[in-house]
Amino acid sequence: VALAVLPAAAAFVGPAAQAPATAVHAGQGDLVALAEANGDQLGRNLGFWDPLGASSLDFFGLEQSGRLPSGATVGYLRHAEIKHGRVAMAGFLGFIAQCTPLVNGEHAAAPYRGYVAGVTPQEQWDNIPQAGKLQIIAFVGMLESYGEGAGNPDGYTHYTKGGLPGFYPSIKGKGAGQITFDLYKPFPIFPEQSEAQKERGRRVEVNNGRAAMLGLMSLLSASAVPGSVPALSGIEGFPQYSGNVMIPFEGDFTLF
Repeated sequence: VALAVLPAAAAFVGPAAQAPATAVHAGQGDLVALAEANGDQLGRNLGFWDPLGASSLDFFGLEQSGRLPSGATVGYLRHAEIKHGRVAMAGFLGFIAQCTPLVNGEHAAAPYRGYVAGVTPQEQWDNIPQAGKLQIIAFVGMLESYGEGAGNPDGYTHYTKGGLPGFYPSIKGKGAGQITFDLYKPFPIFPEQSEAQKERGRRVEVNNGRAAMLGLMSLLSASAVPGSVPALSGIEGFPQYSGNVMIPFEGDFTLF
């Protein structure tokens, strides 16, 4: 598949000096091998598929100029896909959960000021006070900065410089000691995995993320345009939303 699903850090290690003229293609051969090695249905039948030529891109010419090692753009795209997949998995499950009475029903104590029971997931976001929305976005921004290596955590190598795409460093003790758990494996309740198990898990995560991105967009599409997703059109009481999910602060303020 266009963005390989196996994290091979060695594939992204490039020289620090001036990159050769063909540096932009440095990671493509590895991506082909990794995609074809994927044992799922797509890997066996489709293999490497890159209709947009994403594996040959060099963002802003940073690889050709030598400011980033060869394969940096591929590392960026792979990390972006993994991260979008993780967000989509959370969003897909969150949409379903917020359609249940357990979440969107009546509560003894309102989750936030202005809470209204029985509304759609999108309307639940609209009903959150502006200050609450800003706090959520600030928290996500903080996690994003740590994920990009803020504070230079030990052993961290950025994904555009040979690091493992999708890797999230330890954040325990960050925020002046206020963060007491790591984002990944906050509790040591799972056994240690072998490298083969980790490799398979990373393949599964990428494939599940791709499915979740399609799934989340189908939920939002069916919610905005009834009948646009035939598989969902037959669900009685499927939540409908007349707002615009691409304008998250539509009810609070606008820049235009």
